[in-house]
Amino acid sequence: MKIVVLDGYTLNPGDLSWGELKKLGEVKVYDRTPKDKILERIGNSEIVFTNKTPLDRNVFKKLPNLKYIGVLATGYNVVDIEAAKEFGITVTNVPTYGTMAVAQFTFALILELCHHVWEHNMAVKNGEWSRCADFCFYKYPLIELAGKTLGIIGFGRIGKAVANIALAFGMKVMAYSRNKNSVIESENVRYAEFDELLKNSDIISLHCPLTESNRGMINKDTINKMKDGVILINTARGPLIIEEDLAFALNSRKVAGAAVDVVSIEPINEDNPLLKAKNCIITPHIAWAPKEARERLMKIAVENLKSFLNRSPVNVVNG
Repeated sequence: MKIVVLDGYTLNPGDLSWGELKKLGEVKVYDRTPKDKILERIGNSEIVFTNKTPLDRNVFKKLPNLKYIGVLATGYNVVDIEAAKEFGITVTNVPTYGTMAVAQFTFALILELCHHVWEHNMAVKNGEWSRCADFCFYKYPLIELAGKTLGIIGFGRIGKAVANIALAFGMKVMAYSRNKNSVIESENVRYAEFDELLKNSDIISLHCPLTESNRGMINKDTINKMKDGVILINTARGPLIIEEDLAFALNSRKVAGAAVDVVSIEPINEDNPLLKAKNCIITPHIAWAPKEARERLMKIAVENLKSFLNRSPVNVVNG
């Protein structure tokens, strides 16, 4: 059985092993695959793993041997899952590997916006503290989280993990979700309608999958419904935000600060308006990537394939 990994580098830049996958068949791993090489590299393989390399109907038409696609991520919008189903191709994802990693990173971004740790560190190293007449100085407003309201859009595993961290900081949580479980509500955690969350949150964090219905959900109209001085965090998917609108809101200080680990086109274009926006942190899609999380991802991806080969597939997204 031939197995191809189209873009294995981000999962395994060399600190993990493909050994368990190689026990299941003849494996060829490519660090990256350009679109014009997809058909050639898959060839007559039955099994394909992809992270961000797109696979669509036109590809499936030309690959009659393809039976299984393992998405090396939770989000699976890189695969045309309806077309895959039509062609009898099973598609799986890895839904749980990065929950705590992304939740931790979300708060790393929040805390950086609240304290500007790196900028203050650099100010000290540039001599500003040595020259200061006082025993301390601060270059940015410092924000205490206790008592603030965190609005979480998308309340699945990651959203709930973020909520638990928020509670430890003494925050209140408002959650917007299509699926509600009233059991989790408490004095400091409750569900809210979308507009209510926008209006009352001091910090808003996105943790929902990208769909056609929520593409561009953060735009000039929804931003205008937010509190003045709100903070916005996005570790979900870039196209959830109209970036021009967010940049305008940052520059006008309607939004006090934003931190995004994802953007609409990745790698980021040099003309992305967020690059020049005020008080905007941009990281290169790394919330998911601690080694511990990547080890879990690798293990689950292999187990997904084993289950498929045993005719009892799990984590199927086009079943």
